[in-house]
Amino acid sequence: MTERIKVAVAGHRGRVGSVLVAAFQSEPNIDFVGGIGRGDDLAAFLHEKRPQALVDFTRPSEAVHNALAGVAAGASPVIGTTGLSASDIDKLETACQAKRLGGIVAPNFAVGAVLMMHLADIAAPHFDAVEIIEMHHAAKLDAPSGTALSTARRVAARRKGKSFEYRKSEKETLPGTRGGEEGGVAVHSVRLPGFVADQEVIFGLPGQTLTIAHRTTSREAYVPGVLLAIRKVTSEPRFYRGLDQLLGLSVD
Repeated sequence: MTERIKVAVAGHRGRVGSVLVAAFQSEPNIDFVGGIGRGDDLAAFLHEKRPQALVDFTRPSEAVHNALAGVAAGASPVIGTTGLSASDIDKLETACQAKRLGGIVAPNFAVGAVLMMHLADIAAPHFDAVEIIEMHHAAKLDAPSGTALSTARRVAARRKGKSFEYRKSEKETLPGTRGGEEGGVAVHSVRLPGFVADQEVIFGLPGQTLTIAHRTTSREAYVPGVLLAIRKVTSEPRFYRGLDQLLGLSVD
């Protein structure tokens, strides 16, 4: 019989965390050892529960602290919290390497969203312009989403020094209408009740457009990717920056 993996969740009462907890409790090879929330004694929790993986869906200001504490206690971090800085991710990777632990920081754990970004990478060299529209629930804290920002940076990098055409209107009667801009890529954020997490990447050439879209109908979309990540980072001392690396997706 396969040994069960001891997993804890930071942010277990949140929108994603609560869905993950329910999934872990019914997963045969996962031993859910408990959740940790703001104000709880994290050090005592880690000492008592000894998780092999600490899943974090909290806030950027909390996630790095949680993950570093987890690594120090021997738990591999699985971080879905967005908004972490590059230096924070570097710090986490260094900590994991020092303890010979696996870990992952991913802007999106939905397999379909990762494939959407991968397909956008493939299309990027063949189009002159691109815009991203991301649509999330009204309570989402950050804008644009980590997935949208990551997508913009990735497709811009695929141009190998040649920028996308980004044209702002000569007259913008409502400031911000053309969205933000990252590397020649316009990014637009929608925040409305009814959405979970959707994104469209729209490429343009004269006479044609190509739209690559991903729709999330419930937060259960994140469960398969998180489970895959837990099994991977607890079995090998490798640090991943995105689910695409773990899935072995490459366009080079």
